[in-house]
Amino acid sequence: MRAVMERPGTLHVVSTPLGNLKDITLRALEVLRGVGLIACEDTRRTARLLKAHGITTPTISYFEHNERWKGVRILETLRAGRDVALVADAGTPGVSDPGYRLVKDARAEGIPVLPVPGPSAVVAALSVSGLPTDRFLFVGFLPGRAGARQRALEGLKTVGVTLVFYESPVRVLASLADMAGILGDREAFLCREATKLHEEYVRGRLSELQALLAKRRTVRGEIVLVVAGQEAPPPLSQEPLLPLFARLLAEGRTRREAVKEAARLLGLPAREVYRQTLGGARQSP
Repeated sequence: MRAVMERPGTLHVVSTPLGNLKDITLRALEVLRGVGLIACEDTRRTARLLKAHGITTPTISYFEHNERWKGVRILETLRAGRDVALVADAGTPGVSDPGYRLVKDARAEGIPVLPVPGPSAVVAALSVSGLPTDRFLFVGFLPGRAGARQRALEGLKTVGVTLVFYESPVRVLASLADMAGILGDREAFLCREATKLHEEYVRGRLSELQALLAKRRTVRGEIVLVVAGQEAPPPLSQEPLLPLFARLLAEGRTRREAVKEAARLLGLPAREVYRQTLGGARQSP
């Protein structure tokens, strides 16, 4: 009996619906009914979900500005042997919210942590975007300040996999404009209010999505932007340099143009192409 009393509770990381309250698994409902406490971002939002499914489990708020002291209370509950469910306002906890800190602290104490998988805004948006899903980078929220946001995008210019962003409706126009200006006018996908009454899904170039939203008086709702990665550069030519240079001249290019194009096709410095083809002749090609 003593061993049982000393065993800690389990922290269940429970995914909840993005919008449609029916998008919840049977296991998630079972866990939410069976735990001693539910830790949630906004107790009011979680209350709507619990009421819809007849669940009366007590709740406690746990969000970015109170996670330190509320985390202590939650860990005390787990140490006392009671199970706790961690939920976000929508989707999977720990993704762009402080839930990962509670998971980290629980694991550091040897408290069992189990996932109860389900909805995820990232995966939902990717699945209907039509952009490559075999490899992707979840960026999350870009910085709010323009300079920091632009620097972050500069660091993503050469990433060759699909990029997934969360974005605020008050910043989405500025972010789309920065993306188009820095990443280039790539193919992209807008997922707004996924699974909710006014859900919206639009595919287009970054500039087209920006123009679409700019026409509206206001932009509302939770937004996921899926953006194509940088296209791989075309494969370098396998043609030997001298025959390639001769062909370019035969097509009517000047020697200067032929040097630059051969350098581009072969991935060589123009100076090296000039040295090998024109033998260091003094006259300008």
